[in-house]
Amino acid sequence: MEKERIDEALELLWELSEEGVSIINRFKLSSDDTDVDTLTQFLIDEGLVTVNGDNIRLTDKGNELAKGLIRRHRLAERLFIDVFDLSGDVVHEDACKMEHILSEELTDSVCTFLGHPTTCPHGKPIPRGDCCKKYRIDVQPVVVRLADFEVGQNGKILFITPSEVARIGRLSSIGIIPGTIIKLIQKRPSIVLQVDETTIAIDPELAKEIFVKKVT
Repeated sequence: MEKERIDEALELLWELSEEGVSIINRFKLSSDDTDVDTLTQFLIDEGLVTVNGDNIRLTDKGNELAKGLIRRHRLAERLFIDVFDLSGDVVHEDACKMEHILSEELTDSVCTFLGHPTTCPHGKPIPRGDCCKKYRIDVQPVVVRLADFEVGQNGKILFITPSEVARIGRLSSIGIIPGTIIKLIQKRPSIVLQVDETTIAIDPELAKEIFVKKVT
């Protein structure tokens, strides 16, 4: 069976599990495969999924493969949008191609290059890799935490990963949202930013949850 058909099925099952869905009929209805029954049986025979009554679940083997696909796809989306400024209309299709061909080593390099993002452009979590656990910067990342940004530089806020959901609202109220252009004025004793003509001070810990890209 074609590898791409298998990959698409595993990816769909991962996404459904993120939604808390394990109903086999939902999987079959959501799949674009032309012979989903044969595909499902193949996944069972290969030990990639188990079916128990109305439920279908990834096995450990299937879960590991699906995790890699999702990780590559969502990192590719971040790369295309954050670095290459491509439009969302073309990103998904190109990311689908990349998820099938990126090696594990290249995937980790892309992740490191981007600064180990935790979510894709749509806010979905990017599965962690070994490079994220080590958090070694082998190359200068294009995307960095605001806390690691250079004083005097202009940057564009790309995404925010708050430890508390309420922080998003507080940041939005002072103009700190994805897409905002900022200038870092100082780092100590507090982080001071300039947004348009307004100067804003934020807590250094919060600055670790804001990711920016240098702009000229």
